[in-house]
Amino acid sequence: MKKALVFALVFLLCAPMFAVLGIGMFMSPALANACVGTLTVGEVPDSLTATKTDGEEVTLNRAQLTHAATIITVGGQIEDVGTDGVRIALMAALMESSLRMLANSRDYPESLDYPNDGAVDDRDTLGLFQMRPVAGWGTVAELMRLEYQVQAFMGGPDGPNAGSPRGLLDIPGWQAMDPGAAAQAVEVSEHPERYAAFRPVADAIIAALTKPGSEGGGAGGAGGGNIPETDSVVVPMPAGGYTITSLFGWRTDPVTGNTLDFHTGTDFAAPDGSPILSTADGVVLHAGFVDGWGLIIVIDHTVDGKRVSSMYHHMWEHGIHVSPGDRVTAGQQIGEVGSWGYSTGPHLHFQIHPGGWGEDPVDSLAWLEDHGATAGEVVGGGEEHGRCAV
Repeated sequence: MKKALVFALVFLLCAPMFAVLGIGMFMSPALANACVGTLTVGEVPDSLTATKTDGEEVTLNRAQLTHAATIITVGGQIEDVGTDGVRIALMAALMESSLRMLANSRDYPESLDYPNDGAVDDRDTLGLFQMRPVAGWGTVAELMRLEYQVQAFMGGPDGPNAGSPRGLLDIPGWQAMDPGAAAQAVEVSEHPERYAAFRPVADAIIAALTKPGSEGGGAGGAGGGNIPETDSVVVPMPAGGYTITSLFGWRTDPVTGNTLDFHTGTDFAAPDGSPILSTADGVVLHAGFVDGWGLIIVIDHTVDGKRVSSMYHHMWEHGIHVSPGDRVTAGQQIGEVGSWGYSTGPHLHFQIHPGGWGEDPVDSLAWLEDHGATAGEVVGGGEEHGRCAV
């Protein structure tokens, strides 16, 4: 993914997930289910204990394992990464941060404003992969978002840093390297020997978090080979059952009042429990929890011969009616409207990502209209109409 100002601002604003009305901090025990290129992430356990090659036991909690699931999900969608690349990324994150999203209280105190699992004050690094803004890895806002750090670690032609600093895919022959050496080639650590000890822990994570038989890809995998061409595109809500309350683009945040808010989708306000429809034929990529988002559904489609991902946000846990790998048709109910997360009331936040979930979103309302689905007029927001800060 390209280093877009839009996405940096988006995740700066949407990362804290809050419960509706009380606006309490969102801490969901929801399951992470994600169908990725060669690995399908299933239920995230409460804890996992594994042993390093030096005999030391490592116990990871649900938060750490949820971060691991995000590494598998995001990394697995990047072409040419595969299980080997995901393993290397897990080894790096285990060594660098013990799979914790670390802020930095000394050099980047603003990082404490982002969701984190603690802070360091003895080095100028951030996040699970302990990346340095001054080394060109990204801004504080970017590096406090795990999805971005995974993309930066993997690098490659679609990476955010164009090969400088080098990500894994930018290192010639990384596939033939020892995994610990490959992790060191990306991280350039003062302790290059420490990564290799975490290989059995990374393997245990992959075994515990991914579903049996997920190797080799499956329906809905990131390769897109089994995603059907859609015959039609529809508005993701039944006609007459919604009000459009917020469009794609710059606006004032309905929760904080921040005037520098870039909204990455279209908000369809509707009564709690209203049907959410798949916008086109496709295969469910993800249905469950994702770091920085909460509960979402992502569906892969083939539209006009090109891959497109649609995203649906703010359902309650009971409002998700599909599972990863499910084939759906245009207009099929996939969920129910809720107000989970950073929201002022029940609504659907709908995004479109041409090229796939790892790519930047576009104006979803304009995309619908370009494909023959007219959604209607936008109205003002206000507390009586559900909107979000995503």
